[in-house]
Amino acid sequence: MMKPIKVGLLGLGTVGGGTLTVLRRNREEIARRAGREIRVEAAVVRDVEKARRLAGGALHITTDAADVLNNPDIDIVVELIGGYSPAKEWVMQAIANGKHVVTANKALVALHGNEIFAAAQERGVMVAFEAAVGGGIPIIKALREGLTANRVEWIAGIINGTSNFILTEMRDKGADFGDVLKQAQALGYAEADPTFDIAGVDAAHKLTIMAAIGFGIPMQFDKTHIEGIAGLTSADIRYAGELGYRIKLLGITKRTAQGIELRVHPALIPKKRLLANVDGVMNAVLVKGDAVGPTLYYGAGAGAEPTASAVVADLVDVTRMHTADPEHRVPHLAFQPDALSDERILPIGEIRTAYYLRLRVEDKPGVLADVTRILAGREISIVAMIQKEPKAGENTVDVILLTHATIEKNIDRAIAEIENLPSVSGQAVRIRLEELNRS
Repeated sequence: MMKPIKVGLLGLGTVGGGTLTVLRRNREEIARRAGREIRVEAAVVRDVEKARRLAGGALHITTDAADVLNNPDIDIVVELIGGYSPAKEWVMQAIANGKHVVTANKALVALHGNEIFAAAQERGVMVAFEAAVGGGIPIIKALREGLTANRVEWIAGIINGTSNFILTEMRDKGADFGDVLKQAQALGYAEADPTFDIAGVDAAHKLTIMAAIGFGIPMQFDKTHIEGIAGLTSADIRYAGELGYRIKLLGITKRTAQGIELRVHPALIPKKRLLANVDGVMNAVLVKGDAVGPTLYYGAGAGAEPTASAVVADLVDVTRMHTADPEHRVPHLAFQPDALSDERILPIGEIRTAYYLRLRVEDKPGVLADVTRILAGREISIVAMIQKEPKAGENTVDVILLTHATIEKNIDRAIAEIENLPSVSGQAVRIRLEELNRS
């Protein structure tokens, strides 16, 4: 057996603790797979006492990152502190010192990945980030290696457990967003400040990374269209159900003749699709390749041991490849760095999809004829329609329409005209609809 590979952890919280536990528990199995032992030597923490209780005595615990970053004995640095700073500075320092890096930090990879990978390429070290997307689901490996024969056509994922839990509860209990969010916070599924999760930012970080690997483009988080779930009502979730759909927060990236779609937003999905049945805090990613067709990756998107599973898999990968010269390793973004493409990212107005529309209209003849005339004028055809009965004493009703696929700017213009009709009150609710079929 070769001498152990030595690891330094930056952070020993939930995932760091899980990583230590998994490495220790499966020590022999991991060594058999990696060809040598993988040993955690040191951890950088804020609370030394707490870390000592967690780690036992066999670990150097420090509050000074330099103890790990500048230690010549440490081969791989695992960054688990999250956020942008000091994570970025520490990762760049580790690379400069010739150390490989494993990270679970999707925000860091999505925003600074291009710079980090370029530095790693130059220094001849690896940066692995399986744990940054989908917790324990090996989606990055699937895209980088398993599907490498394919031209990836599209990727659609439920990649934020918090928002998926909230939408599942809203559907099952008929409850409103605000009430379910409070419950999610009480259960520990949502942070005290849940903005990144419910506004779609966390999902957008992960989608940025998957699009880069799937299509061989640089990370372009700033070009991602992002909408969250705070505006969704239990009424729309119920109406979607009546029409045979479920509403999920989706990250979608698609290759089209005009460019690449890169968007995070709530979407209706047909109930019969596997993705529509991913509930609670679970994550799932559907990847459509030209040769393989649609493939689905499902599992826990967070948690100590699921995420540690991905961190340790990366440690094994880096250990196996440690001695390989850089030209023979799998490139960071699956495509050779000098072969990334500058394909255009489509603005949201140019994407093509179908729509769910909910209108509040006066209960009188001719109103629907006006609405359908406006849609037809924009070449938007209707697939299905429900008109609700007015409640006692009310003279307005909900009308729900599903459209065929169209260009977003066409639907925007049609909605503006419809909202101007005297018989339509308030704003139309518009939610995109994705069939996620083979095409």
